[in-house]
Amino acid sequence: MKTVLAPIDFSAATSLVIEEAAQLAASLSAEVVLFHCVPPPTVKGDYGLPMEDLQEVTDAAREAADLKLKEALALLTDKGIKATYQLTSGGAAASIVSAANDINAAYIIMGSHGHTALYDLLVGTTHHAVLKDSPCPVVIVPPAPDGA
Repeated sequence: MKTVLAPIDFSAATSLVIEEAAQLAASLSAEVVLFHCVPPPTVKGDYGLPMEDLQEVTDAAREAADLKLKEALALLTDKGIKATYQLTSGGAAASIVSAANDINAAYIIMGSHGHTALYDLLVGTTHHAVLKDSPCPVVIVPPAPDGA
């Protein structure tokens, strides 16, 4: 069975990614693997948080992500799409490429936030990094038009 990897970040693009992943999976008789990567906590300032506090922040983020992934999973299974999810921590792009390799994904379908070219040039994008290293075709879902 083919597998579609659908990385989601719980932004406004998430619902569009889930919908497109459902349509692609239905057309290919494929399974969807929803994927979320919890980024490491960002510490700003000269003094860092104690290690215990960092772990609490990470644990809370993982628990929240797990609940949101279960909600997203229900959207797919309610449509009759076979689906599972994976939750990990670390850098998003590398984790997505690694997951695609691990599950032998036929496609990665991910969203775009619609940033300007200048933003993308200065900051970079996750989807650009995934496109560069992906072992399979990557489908980029554009952001919803304003007002939609």
